[in-house]
Formats: sequence, C-alpha cells, structure tokens
Amino acid sequence: MSCTLSRLTTCLWFDGQAEEAAEFYVATFRAAGREAAIGPMLRVGEAGPDPQGRPLVVPFTLDGQSLMGLNGGPHHRFTPAVSLAVRCADQGELDHFWHRLLEGGQPDQCGWLTDRFGLSWQVVPQPLIEMLGDADTAAAGRAMRAMMGMVKLDIAALRQAFGEAAPAKA
Repeated sequence: MSCTLSRLTTCLWFDGQAEEAAEFYVATFRAAGREAAIGPMLRVGEAGPDPQGRPLVVPFTLDGQSLMGLNGGPHHRFTPAVSLAVRCADQGELDHFWHRLLEGGQPDQCGWLTDRFGLSWQVVPQPLIEMLGDADTAAAGRAMRAMMGMVKLDIAALRQAFGEAAPAKA
C-alpha cells in the first residue's frame, strides 16, 4: 500500500520520535491485518532547524487515515482532549490493539489508553457502538454503565449487561 496524504491530514507533534512512532503504529496496524504505510519523509535541509538529514515530517496512513508526524521539539505535548479511535470487530482485535498500543503507555477508563509517545487512543468494539445506538434505551444504558466501570473493554461483559432483563417492579 502506498502512503498518500489527503487534502486534510492530522498532524501529530513529536519531540524527535515521529519516525519511531510512525513505524510502531504501522507495524501495530499491519499485525492486525489492517492497511498501513509510511510515505517518503521530508528531512531537515541545510537551513535547519535540526541536524541536516534528520526526519522533519513523517507521513503515514492507518486504515486509510492520513497522518503526519512532525518532529517539532519539546514545545508542545499531547493531551487526551485529542485522541485516535480504533474500531475493532471482535475481542481478539480489541485485545491486539489494546496490548500493542499500551506497550510502555498507561491505561485509562472506558477503553482509553495513552501510548508510550503520549498519544491517547480509544480502543472501541463495534458491538458496543451498536449496543449504545440500539432503540432499547434501557439496554443501551446498561451497556453504557458497564462500559463506564471498565478499563479495557470486554465485549462479552458488555453484551451480558446489554441483555440483562430489567428488574421486576414491586
């Protein structure tokens, strides 16, 4: 697969790790059978600001999403206010992304994690999205409450909560 940036591309600011991060993300997605590629890098020229030849911009795609890593320095950090969400078909896929992206990072609640580069991810099972959008609002609410008590999401437990019968009224 080639890496072609779209007209609207998300830029991720790194402190010297753009190439390492892109390689890690691409390997993580490819290991799950997803499309991912790194494009030709733009390297620092004679004018600087870093040593000549060092990667400045690293374009890459994950599942068709254009991204570019920028080695911008220590001036800015990631925040959970911006995250990448990866939708997973089943528990096996969810487990793959959760464990790989969590290597060297920190888990958070409700399927969120921060990877070793400081970028926040949401690892979301497609079945949960379907449950939360169901016309049965009571069942959707049970699934939401179950999700709120989880760190890594468990599809079987979410389905169990979704399918529980409402308590009988006295």
